[in-house]
Amino acid sequence: MPPSPAAPQPRPVVDPRTGRRTDAGPEPDRLALLAHLQDEFAATVPDVAPDAPVPACGDWRAAELVLHLAGVHHWAAGMALGDPSRDEDLPAPDPTGPDGGIAALAALYRRHAADLRATLDAAGPDGAARTLLGDGPASFWWRRQSHETLVHLHDLRAARLGSGPSALDTVTLAPEVWADGVDEVVTMFQPRQVRLGRAAPLTDRLRVVASDVGWSWTLGAPTADDADLDADADATLTATAQRLELLLWGRLTPAEAGAVVEGDLDAARRVLAGPLVP
Repeated sequence: MPPSPAAPQPRPVVDPRTGRRTDAGPEPDRLALLAHLQDEFAATVPDVAPDAPVPACGDWRAAELVLHLAGVHHWAAGMALGDPSRDEDLPAPDPTGPDGGIAALAALYRRHAADLRATLDAAGPDGAARTLLGDGPASFWWRRQSHETLVHLHDLRAARLGSGPSALDTVTLAPEVWADGVDEVVTMFQPRQVRLGRAAPLTDRLRVVASDVGWSWTLGAPTADDADLDADADATLTATAQRLELLLWGRLTPAEAGAVVEGDLDAARRVLAGPLVP
């Protein structure tokens, strides 16, 4: 069971189109966070068997996960420069080396991780970019790639340990970082899924509460920031920010996340069953 929710406090208001705050609060150092997460990911690669299954990711193997994230970094660096033509699918390194090609795979990841950081740094937050929501500033990718790396870091460590819940204690960050990932899902990804026709509009309202920071959001509200609708939610789901982000990304079940649901359990299940993210 998660701890009792923290005392309510103002939730940072982040513009999903820019990844930046609009409430005059301090901006997190997203490039430093990205560098930290990339370093953690790269350091984990040699510790995981290339053919280890990645829990909660279908038939993915660890080598495919590493190649995927390297490819996403390569593609996102192009998007941050306004060039959407880069191919996300990179050729895999030769797997016949003495270590199964893991050294080459790790080197490939490090190369594309460094290129992304250098590109984002050079572009600056206001650089003209293509984003998942259309034309916008490069700062969108500062946020998006941090959470892309964070979720996949959990995936890689879950592959090393054999389960998602086992990896929870291996990725230690401030709860505000994880809560920002929840915000990204609620305010950017889920509405985008509907807009692209990948998911039907939600007919149930699910309030999600990050118990360790006291922030809440409502999935299924006309606007994600409509806090007045919290009281009208069909159900409320409470978990720590880390577990909540991983739950919304489909990496944990509500039981694995230790989530507590109050209200209409079926409504909560319907919301969580939908494709909230790509």
